[in-house]
Amino acid sequence: MSTSDPLSLERQVCFALTVASRSIVAAYKPVLDPLGITHPQYLVMLALWGNEPQALSDLGVELKQDPSTLSPIIKRLEAQGLVTRQRSAADERKLEITLTKQGRDLRSQAQSVPIAMAERLGMSPEKLQQLHASMIELTEASHRSLAGDEGGAR
Repeated sequence: MSTSDPLSLERQVCFALTVASRSIVAAYKPVLDPLGITHPQYLVMLALWGNEPQALSDLGVELKQDPSTLSPIIKRLEAQGLVTRQRSAADERKLEITLTKQGRDLRSQAQSVPIAMAERLGMSPEKLQQLHASMIELTEASHRSLAGDEGGAR
């Protein structure tokens, strides 16, 4: 089939995003291995380095993931000594995630990750920023579409 075919696999945004996502996660692996964390763990740590402690439910909102998906990731981070989990004193229904000293200290090592990834990808910071903005725009358009917003594509 020709790539001018609107149903050609190569023309599908969903396919390109799926392949790009898997490729990027794989590219992060050798950069994150020295830190001893996986890509999903890195995302949780980024969120906690930005704001902690956080309730598991709030972390789920920030990372756009279900708490049930995050729980095993957080349990592994706890086993590594990077975070602690405990019930909130104010509301026992909430599980609060807090960085340990080791978790806070890991942030200084992680400072090199964005630069290492830009070099690894061979892309300028400007190009990566442009790509990031496009991904945010695409995500927002998708959310509008799902919400039935008049401005979203159908």
